[in-house]
Amino acid sequence: MIFENRFEGRHAVVTGGAAGLGYGIASRIVAEGGSVEVWDIDATALAALDLTNCTTRQIDVTDVEAVATAMTEAKPDILVCSAGITGPNATTWDYAVEDWLAIHNLNLNAVFYCCRAAAPIMKAKGWGRIVNIASIAGKEGNPNAPAYSASKAAVIGLTKSLGKELATSGVTCNAIAPAAVRTAIFEQMTQEHIDFMQSKIPMGRFGTVEEIAAMACWLASDEASFSTGFCFDQSGGRATA
Repeated sequence: MIFENRFEGRHAVVTGGAAGLGYGIASRIVAEGGSVEVWDIDATALAALDLTNCTTRQIDVTDVEAVATAMTEAKPDILVCSAGITGPNATTWDYAVEDWLAIHNLNLNAVFYCCRAAAPIMKAKGWGRIVNIASIAGKEGNPNAPAYSASKAAVIGLTKSLGKELATSGVTCNAIAPAAVRTAIFEQMTQEHIDFMQSKIPMGRFGTVEEIAAMACWLASDEASFSTGFCFDQSGGRATA
């Protein structure tokens, strides 16, 4: 269900917004009356976007100075941090250090850089919504995905901390922890790992981009004014706490 004009007058920045969950969320914000600046490192994917009320910015969100400058220029009311990678599937003792660092740099550090730059802008307005895309792996830990699991757990911790820091400001910060959603990110995983993830979901299926976008847009709206510092599950029954 699309809520007409729910985001009228609101401007959003969506990182990793040229594909996958980010694109789904950006599309829905636009469909509900908002404007969006899509951030992505993939120039080809950005050029192929066909959304009204949408501008694009090619940016490496692991570059703290670039993020600070871009956020000052964008002045968003809404920030959705969706950029991320899964990395290789390997046991902790076989995990390459360079892969560990690269995954944390994008999945965690970039989220911190974006939140750090956006929070003062939103505080000055007296209204803002930050939505970080975490993962059920960050709550439960997936075997053979130690870097991804640890980075997403850290995103949940960051979200809880920032949500409390902003609690009286009119700005909220929440996270979403999806179970697996079939997007291009599956191309980074082994079939064995994909099968494992599906086997853990009681509903027996993967989530959809539209389902995650629906929750993200609720959290980004006026309706979610009393929710902050929380991690919302979208797990098909997998999450138990």
